[in-house]
Amino acid sequence: MFDIEKGIEWDEGVVGYKFQRHEAYTARYENTDEIRIPLQEDLCTLPCDSLILIEGQLVKTDATTNKTVPATETKFVNNGVAFLFSEIRYEVSGVTVDTNTKPGITTTMKNLASLNQSESLKLTMSGWDLNEEATKPIDGYFQACIPLNRLLGFAEDYKNIMLNIPQELILIRSNSDVNSLICATNEKARVVIDKIAWLVPHIVPGLKEEVKLTKTIEKDKEIAVPYRSWELHSLPLFPNTTKCSWPVKISTKFETPRYIIFGLQSNREGQLDKNMSKFDRGDITNMRVFLNNERYPYENLNISYKKHHFGILYEMFTNFRSRYYYTDKKETHITPTQFFDSYPLIIIDCSMQKTGLQTQSIALRIEFDTDTGISEGTTAYALVISDRAFTYTPLTKSVKQV
Repeated sequence: MFDIEKGIEWDEGVVGYKFQRHEAYTARYENTDEIRIPLQEDLCTLPCDSLILIEGQLVKTDATTNKTVPATETKFVNNGVAFLFSEIRYEVSGVTVDTNTKPGITTTMKNLASLNQSESLKLTMSGWDLNEEATKPIDGYFQACIPLNRLLGFAEDYKNIMLNIPQELILIRSNSDVNSLICATNEKARVVIDKIAWLVPHIVPGLKEEVKLTKTIEKDKEIAVPYRSWELHSLPLFPNTTKCSWPVKISTKFETPRYIIFGLQSNREGQLDKNMSKFDRGDITNMRVFLNNERYPYENLNISYKKHHFGILYEMFTNFRSRYYYTDKKETHITPTQFFDSYPLIIIDCSMQKTGLQTQSIALRIEFDTDTGISEGTTAYALVISDRAFTYTPLTKSVKQV
């Protein structure tokens, strides 16, 4: 405030920032295909700002001419392009450091809880549209531009460059396109992908920063990369049961669970007339998460959807964004009506833990009760968000999971 004689300083840390297109080894994008997109090692890149560009068409076979024509009655569900893939992996120097299994379900659950209104609108060109007005392709053609930070926890949390290290993005196509689409008629549409590219910012540092980075490479300093992973678990539930105890996983002390996002779906998977981007209530009355013997939350939730007693769930839902991003603003793009009708997710915050929990392996267990029993064909999903980290050295290219 009072340093009025301070000289002029300009930010010249970055003198070049440009997106470069990187494409797969092969141009085959059929169901179950593995698509690998490499980055050279002698680059300074910023994966957190990178984009995945996907172009294609919804088509069908004309019954009269037996020719392939645009499908006009079928559209993508919300976030439908993500459902086209069964797995997305990010590798550094040949080591897998982050994975998203079933990215359609995973990113739908994560985005529903973490986006605010403006972010939701911005993702429209990614195929994110709760009203699904923008998910119907024009003459069957579509293009989606998806930020990598909406697909992988690494890209969302780690905001720094990756220096002088080979990287590779792997996308595996789903064995069927049905979960990404919805159609009220008998139109048998399929998705043809014409192009997939990874658009990555290449950074040119200023002279001062370049000298620092060169020294980092020469000294082969170990660079730490902390982030939060998104790990999806699923469990087909037995019908008519009113109580469920689900041993989800055992974590090491290096991957501590911080948040659990829980949802149910009944008879949606593999059904073209059902929307895979929506969830079902399942008449749940209570839910608790155990990390070893520690219970979250401590009190019963006392839910009653029949009486519209779900206020505590909506409060937990809207609190997630502010706690996850360490902000005082409590924002959401989901109204209470939308939450009740289509997105009744239960979010358990277990980020505040006793010190003893973080020095041993952690058994994660979910217990929940229902009022009328689980309906047939119901699957439970638990998105476990955990602390993770890896290190890499820019000269010898070694990568270690922490």
